[in-house]
Amino acid sequence: MTFKSIYEINVTGIDGSTHQLGEYVGKVVLIVNTASKCGFTPQYQGLQKLYDAYKDKGFVVLGFPCNQFMNQEPGDEASIASFCELNFGVTFPMFAKVNVNGKEAHPLFAYLSSTLPGLMNSKKIKWNFTKFLIDRQGKPVKRYAPSTEPEALIKDIEKLLEA
Repeated sequence: MTFKSIYEINVTGIDGSTHQLGEYVGKVVLIVNTASKCGFTPQYQGLQKLYDAYKDKGFVVLGFPCNQFMNQEPGDEASIASFCELNFGVTFPMFAKVNVNGKEAHPLFAYLSSTLPGLMNSKKIKWNFTKFLIDRQGKPVKRYAPSTEPEALIKDIEKLLEA
């Protein structure tokens, strides 16, 4: 299935509720596949800082837990939500666990990885905390490696917020 923007895609909230990404029309969106037991897990703090700094200007971070990389997200949704809140004060929207690669990949990540391939044009997501920046029209504009710290995205976020 092909999409014109992320707005056509349905997702499941971490609480089991159904959402259409159309809820975020007009916002700059950062989509991240996350994990609680990953070397990059401390990035939750930086992601929360970005959200706090720009949420009133039309920016949102969307976290999608994923257990496809060395079982680094083994818990259920309730334990993931609790971990994120207690350890990193996460208040940005979190969603149900998803697969980001393979035949069972969530349509959102299949769309993102085919629209913005990674290194050497690879459509695979290599690890947790791969980040996708989406413009106000719901179009993916930039992909960031897991090692890219959230603070390094500030200029790109501000540019999209001003557009």
